[in-house]
Amino acid sequence: MESHKRSIIKAITWRVIASLIIFVIAYLFTKEVVLSVGIGISDTIVKIVTYYFHERMWNKIDFGREKRDEEDYSI
Repeated sequence: MESHKRSIIKAITWRVIASLIIFVIAYLFTKEVVLSVGIGISDTIVKIVTYYFHERMWNKIDFGREKRDEEDYSI
């Protein structure tokens, strides 16, 4: 299971890349820097929160996980 901190860091690093992409796309359509930045920031905030909860939900689902045998350390 991933820690909350790891999920947050993954979300932030992915969103930096994705935000640059959405900024460029918005700029190509609008030709306005301020509007494009606003779209990029709004997109980032919504998707970081959504991604975080998506990751946390999947950590609670066992689907597709291999079960590990617990090792017996008793003597």
